[in-house]
Amino acid sequence: MYARNIKARYVIGTLIIFPMLFWYVATPVVRVHYSKEGTEELRLIWNTQHNIHKERMLPGQATFDTGHIFPNHKFFMMFDWWTDKGLRRCIDITPKWGGALDIYLNGTGRIDIAKTSPNVIARLKACEGDADPFRP
Repeated sequence: MYARNIKARYVIGTLIIFPMLFWYVATPVVRVHYSKEGTEELRLIWNTQHNIHKERMLPGQATFDTGHIFPNHKFFMMFDWWTDKGLRRCIDITPKWGGALDIYLNGTGRIDIAKTSPNVIARLKACEGDADPFRP
C-alpha cells in the first residue's frame, strides 16, 4: 500500500511539473540589448497582440517580452523605440517558437547588424510606414 502512495505522488508531481516546464521552455522570448556606447536614454513600447507596455532603457541595459506558445494567424509583436533627439524606429518581429531572439542596438540606437544574428534579422521587418531600422 505504501509503495502505491509513493508511485501516485510521483505521477501527480510529474503531471504538475511537466506542463509548467513545457510552458517555460516553449515560450518564445525576444530580448533587445542597448550598447554601453549609447549616449541617450531610449523610450520604448512593446506591443504583443495588443498587450502593450512602456519602458525606458539606458545604455548597457536590456529589455524583453514573450510571445505566445501557440500563436494564431493574427498574432503580431512590435517593438517601437525612440530618443528625444529624433531617432524613431519600429520593427515587426516574428518570434521563434521554443527559443530566444537577441536583438542588439548600437550606440546610436539602430539595430547592430554585426552583432545581431542573420537568423534573427530574417525575423524582423520595418513596421508599415516606418524608416528602415537597419540604416542610419
